[in-house]
Amino acid sequence: MVTFTACRSEPELVRPARPTPQETKALSDLDDQLSLRFYESIVGFFRGPPGESVRPGKVAKGIKAAVAGALVYYYPMAGRLQKIPGGNKLEVDCTGEGVMFVEAAADVRLEDLGQPLVPPYPCVEEFLADAGDTRDVVGKPLLFLQVTQLKCGGFVIGLHMCHCIADGFGILQFIKSIADFACGELIPTTLPVWKRDIFIARMPPSISHVYLAYKPFLRGLDCTDDDVMLSTPPESMEVQYLFFGPKEMEILRSHVPEHLSKTTTTFELLTAVMWRCRTIALGYEASQKVRLMFTLNTRGRSIKGESAVPRGYYGNAHFSPLVEVIVDELATKPLAHIVELMHKVKLETTKDCMKSMVDLMALWRERSPFGMDRTYKVSDTKWVGGNALQFGKAEFVAAGTPHAGDFTSKLISYHTKCKNKDGEDSTVVSILLPKLVMEKFTKEMAIWLKK
Repeated sequence: MVTFTACRSEPELVRPARPTPQETKALSDLDDQLSLRFYESIVGFFRGPPGESVRPGKVAKGIKAAVAGALVYYYPMAGRLQKIPGGNKLEVDCTGEGVMFVEAAADVRLEDLGQPLVPPYPCVEEFLADAGDTRDVVGKPLLFLQVTQLKCGGFVIGLHMCHCIADGFGILQFIKSIADFACGELIPTTLPVWKRDIFIARMPPSISHVYLAYKPFLRGLDCTDDDVMLSTPPESMEVQYLFFGPKEMEILRSHVPEHLSKTTTTFELLTAVMWRCRTIALGYEASQKVRLMFTLNTRGRSIKGESAVPRGYYGNAHFSPLVEVIVDELATKPLAHIVELMHKVKLETTKDCMKSMVDLMALWRERSPFGMDRTYKVSDTKWVGGNALQFGKAEFVAAGTPHAGDFTSKLISYHTKCKNKDGEDSTVVSILLPKLVMEKFTKEMAIWLKK
């Protein structure tokens, strides 16, 4: 694997191109979850226009100006988080101070990073600016963005974005706005909507309709802190990336009935298989409860004919359904059983459920953080990329969530879209496990992928 060191400029603050309102903005109770107080990391790779030479620094200067233009519309991102006196709640102070920007160059070609370009990306830290402690979000820039020009004319955009301000879809919407300005647009294609009051807890709160698997935690049960995933130090953990192309997916779909196979997504099928193999490899006792937590985006989701989230909303708009079974049930029941449990908990996401979950997040913010032992967390990020990440004539090549930045967020398995060596659309999934467990997990997965 190629190694290199990027040559970076001094970090500088990029302010909105025009004066913006000086005010405070309330976060929603989904934004202000304790578990989201960190910086999410994303890298995107672009190939320069064929036959065109690119002057050193040209790309970075263009994107820097585009960031300033986008911040006029996304001006809360140019502010700082601050604590509200008398509690544990945060708000945005729209100071207009700006976001951190770094211009860089790397003596490497896009082709040197891998063909096809898939995780783990080589020297990925070289494409990311230094955000300091990625769990410290108060009083700091909300975005750290680095643009690295490659010697082939391509470039890489790497960023750390405060998760309290935007979720993955919101980050992508902001990047698309930067691309709009870089391509000469005068306003963003999608105008941003703040409207964080749609996910504010009720007074008094009511948690009667939370996902069923959350209820034991409300009674203080099942929090034993005896999970090897939580007790193993980072240096004893290992990350691997599993690739699933059309051939692998055909094999896995053969393990569920045909009627279910047609309605089961790639994400659901891979998650069910990997949860089972991971649980067996970790060696939990047969009678212990294990949990699967996955993200469910509410954008575009209609509940009783009403859209849950307005177009242009860039705040956190995802919930985390939870499936709970005992180890023996997960290890011995047909794969279809696990898939059906995922389908069932998705159907629990009613309007009343969402309101109760918002109330619950607000209550938990004011209490000591809880630990969910033996919980496998999964997020589908295959939507990153495509036409949403076009910068002029530059060709989008790949993007994903790298194994960099905040460590605890990497306990999540991320599903990312990629091309395999044959050029076929594929899915790559990250998995973090103790080194001694990873070999067992790999063997379990191999059993499912045999014809």
